[in-house]
Amino acid sequence: MSYGTGVGQRTAVVTGTSSLKGIGYQTALRFAKEGWGVAMLDINEQGVKAAAEAVKAAVPEAVVQAFTVNVADPESVAKVKDAIVASDLPPVGALANIAGIPSPMGFLELDLATWNKVLAVNLTGSFLLAQALVPLMIENGYGRVVNTSSVTAQHGGGVFSKTSYAAAKAGVLGLTRGMARELAEYGITVNAVAPGVVNTEIRVGTDEATEKALAEAVPLGRQAEPWEIAALICWLSSEDSAYITGCTHSINGGTYIC
Repeated sequence: MSYGTGVGQRTAVVTGTSSLKGIGYQTALRFAKEGWGVAMLDINEQGVKAAAEAVKAAVPEAVVQAFTVNVADPESVAKVKDAIVASDLPPVGALANIAGIPSPMGFLELDLATWNKVLAVNLTGSFLLAQALVPLMIENGYGRVVNTSSVTAQHGGGVFSKTSYAAAKAGVLGLTRGMARELAEYGITVNAVAPGVVNTEIRVGTDEATEKALAEAVPLGRQAEPWEIAALICWLSSEDSAYITGCTHSINGGTYIC
């Protein structure tokens, strides 16, 4: 299934794709199933290569390539942009900024190095990838950018992700709105998704009781599955979403009613 027409002639660039239990992988898989070319990006070279092979195994006809990148490093981002352009993938039509790192460190214990790292990966990385790839979208005449924020940006965090993560993900919302306003003249849409608790591996070290408590705190009574977030990201990248831009799309099971 694909949304709109001409999807097979475009590539979706997806970051944070090395974990088979992650939102990034599921998003890449969904794009592939919908007929997009897919550039899978991650800092974990072996992991992203294995993930790309898994997508190819699931969708044999898919045009998928793996690329290694440090999203917080301008030189690395510039190199991966050149590599995508030089590849046999179709022209870039969408960017899903999903790469991110958590931070359960409380405000009073937070050190500057941790603060800088969390903002660099979660916020600056989205800026760098978008600034590198949006000119290609303008040139190609089609563009969708979806940035990943979090319910933490909306309610301030809690058990797992706290101040630095909340600040970075709130920054993603401002980045999204600013980009949307400036890029509208080119027909490029920019939206944010703000997931609540999702059944991924991002929460390293939590026990079964904590995971159960996280699920029970959600009005719908469960964590989201990564494919549910992926479905929203892919729809926001489709032709059907052409008149939606600058919005935060909350997907949190009722955790934050907006």
